[in-house]
Amino acid sequence: MKNLKAFMKIGIIHSMAFPSSFESKEAMLKAFKHIALDDYFDVIEIGKIKDLEAREHIRKILETSKLACAYSGHSRLLSSGLSINSLNEEERLKAVEELKRGIDEAYYMKALDFSFLSGHYIEHKKEEALEALVKSTKELCSYAYEKGDMPVLLEVFDYDIDKKSLIGPVELVKRYAEKVGKEYSNFGIMVDLSHLPQLRESPRQAILPIKNYIKHIHIGNAVVKNPSMEAYGDMHPRFGFPNSENHVEELIEFLEVLLEIGYLNTENPPVVSFEVKPRPYEDELLVIEGSKRVLNEAWGRVGRDK
Repeated sequence: MKNLKAFMKIGIIHSMAFPSSFESKEAMLKAFKHIALDDYFDVIEIGKIKDLEAREHIRKILETSKLACAYSGHSRLLSSGLSINSLNEEERLKAVEELKRGIDEAYYMKALDFSFLSGHYIEHKKEEALEALVKSTKELCSYAYEKGDMPVLLEVFDYDIDKKSLIGPVELVKRYAEKVGKEYSNFGIMVDLSHLPQLRESPRQAILPIKNYIKHIHIGNAVVKNPSMEAYGDMHPRFGFPNSENHVEELIEFLEVLLEIGYLNTENPPVVSFEVKPRPYEDELLVIEGSKRVLNEAWGRVGRDK
């Protein structure tokens, strides 16, 4: 196998990797500069930057270092309690407008893509929620398309453990993607390894049915055995965390499926980003280095253990 960076653009999610960066503007800029100085990374994933002065500094860091960025609109919904698939039309429209503002910021930051997540749902009204989500997604794709060619991606989350999002189980992801994808070419799906144990799906189960729609990947870990355990739910602990689900072996399986479907390729290397968050007592930089070593080891063993 060639060097892993011939097959992927390696990214990292800023808000997860550096929780300390939200303590001050200086801490945030320091975190961005650290990633920009590390040529292991090609992409940094960002969210809403409230401090406009900090945003300009970050934009300059990205431009100077040639570090690309991707934009997550998740916090815009989670912090406001808005749902993109709300059955209350006024609330749904508020969520759409909030994400449109995120798309504006993503274009300003020259992001590779823009992502968001679906909201909560009521089981007996799941079909109505799906239609609301499809309607909202089409509005976002249309808005983004008017401004350029930036992809608009929905990230698949758990449906009954932590985020409790509509999307969701792979059967529903497939139906949703087909409804939007047939009309908008700038639409796509993001799959996160850390969410698969929460969805009770293997890589093959989660990926193969929607392989034609996947445009972004996250890799991380989760604890799901027992709610009483540390880091239970969608907390993204480091690989190999006690009682967790994902380490080298699981990452190997995940990468092999991505190679099989052609997502990982040398013609147009796609984004694969770490979503790992240190526990309060863990060192941020050590968690990042550990993550890099796990990916290096997994890639070195892809296809060799069969």
